[in-house]
Amino acid sequence: MTVPAPSGEASTARTADRALRAAARHSAGRLAAASACSVAAAGAALAEPAVLGHTLDLLLRQDPAGARWIAWCAAVIAAEVLLDAATARLTGGVDARSTAWLRRLGLGRLLRTAPHRAARHSPGEVSARLTAQATTAGAVPAAVVTASVALLAPLGGLVALVLVDVWTALAFLAGLPLLAVLLRAFARDSGASVSRYQEVQLDLAGRLVEALGGARTIAAAGTAAREQARVLARLPELGAEGRRTWRIYGATVARTGALMPLLLYVVLGVGGVRLAEGALGVGGLLAAVRYAGLAAGVGTVTGRLAAVVRGRAAARRTAALFDLPELPQGERRLPGSGPGTLELCGVRVVRAGTVLLHDVDLRIPGGATAVVVGRSGSGKTTLAAVAGRLTACDAGRVVLDGVPLDELSAEELRREVGHAFERPALFGGTVADAIAFGDGPQPCPESGPDPEAVRAAARAAGADAFVRRLPEGYDTALEDAPLSGGEWQRLGLARAFHRAGRLLVLDDATSSLDTLTAREVERALAREVRPGTRLVVAHRVSSAARADLVVWLDAGRVRATGTHAELWRDPAYRAVFGEGTRSETDARPEPAAEPPGREAVR
Repeated sequence: MTVPAPSGEASTARTADRALRAAARHSAGRLAAASACSVAAAGAALAEPAVLGHTLDLLLRQDPAGARWIAWCAAVIAAEVLLDAATARLTGGVDARSTAWLRRLGLGRLLRTAPHRAARHSPGEVSARLTAQATTAGAVPAAVVTASVALLAPLGGLVALVLVDVWTALAFLAGLPLLAVLLRAFARDSGASVSRYQEVQLDLAGRLVEALGGARTIAAAGTAAREQARVLARLPELGAEGRRTWRIYGATVARTGALMPLLLYVVLGVGGVRLAEGALGVGGLLAAVRYAGLAAGVGTVTGRLAAVVRGRAAARRTAALFDLPELPQGERRLPGSGPGTLELCGVRVVRAGTVLLHDVDLRIPGGATAVVVGRSGSGKTTLAAVAGRLTACDAGRVVLDGVPLDELSAEELRREVGHAFERPALFGGTVADAIAFGDGPQPCPESGPDPEAVRAAARAAGADAFVRRLPEGYDTALEDAPLSGGEWQRLGLARAFHRAGRLLVLDDATSSLDTLTAREVERALAREVRPGTRLVVAHRVSSAARADLVVWLDAGRVRATGTHAELWRDPAYRAVFGEGTRSETDARPEPAAEPPGREAVR
């Protein structure tokens, strides 16, 4: 699980508070309306004791104006009830909008950052941050406003109590210092406990998602009991922190709940003495007791304060996503007729203090097919990610047709640079939607993707035959399609072919295919897919043999480039493909098959 380092806690707190303020601005209108209704409700609550007390005095004197004041009492009470209802409705709307805004912010940062940064956060903790914790954090803007306004009635009641009778007010004020101490201790203790609870909750969520993702492996290994114990190992700690939080809350509520009635009894006793002395009337005593009740309502702020404390702690956890840096993009476009020449100039990539690529200089002619080979850990996937701008380099630059990739607009980059992966993630309601994913808005949304273009891409990827055998063909729901690993990978290739631009990056995208199918895909890529430059990460010697250019990586450095036939003379190059690989001559492509992109480099 990703936990903020202690040195970064202050920065995380500032980021979380900025996000909460931005969420409040997003719902500023509704928040202002809720605040206005809450203030008006507090005003009605403050007016109610005075109106009731005056009405009671009029009725006791049998004053004819008493009937009119009874109507005023009804109006004040009705206004308070309606305004409280409006406040609750508006507050719920603000909570929902703030939560949605925080979720969009976190998800947007997650999707716009480099994949290696997003991968630092496990799916479980991301899910927890964007669901439960975002909901808790989204309640903060409204809770801050309502907690602030909630103080108006107690403070106003205290002022009114002083105006009604100073001695009853002094009796009430005697117990307020103790109440202040209780609330301060609650805010301090509950904040630390809630933070620890949410930290353990994130860890549990991460372990659970990991176990669900590897359910088949766990079942095959017979380690279900051990995995269950691992996932639930911190459950006692979670329970302990949860109980501690509620003990703190319960103790504070119990103490304030005991203190408030005692203060009211003191006020009632002092008010009774003042009534017996004639210094206070019956209506005044009623008003004094009601105002003391309002002033005692400061204890109810505890609940709202608890919501603020929980929300800020949740926002700090969610802020790990807010802090993700976006992958910078520019506004430029590629020249209209460029061949797709790719250049890496002094590219250096460092991750977690480890240099993955060392000052790589490489030029791939437009229209050529370059295969990247090397032992595991040599930097092949990192090179592919940098070449397609899935991640940024720490030094140097990557240029496509004379334009640095970091200066291209995001739309231009993703239109002209396509990717296919070893384990593709497919999205969409149907198989056709998965192949056409990323096309953007259709000219006629109700018609969906162009069927012929989708089928052509599927044929090129060797997927058309098995897709047609599905229950509904291309209209089969993706989640209901019984696909093998190789078929799933071919759909990923079809998606890349459907959106092929001037550069196509294939990161081990044929690893699950048999040799014959992989060869057919390579032929289709050369003849049936839009012409362009291909950068292919591969492990098969046959793939290297049919390429125009082989890039041999070794420990993050380009050890050599050239044709497969040239490099095969080096025993170290042959060792990259392991023992028992075919000879250089055997690995050559058939004379009848023109290698992909060969025409472009002649």
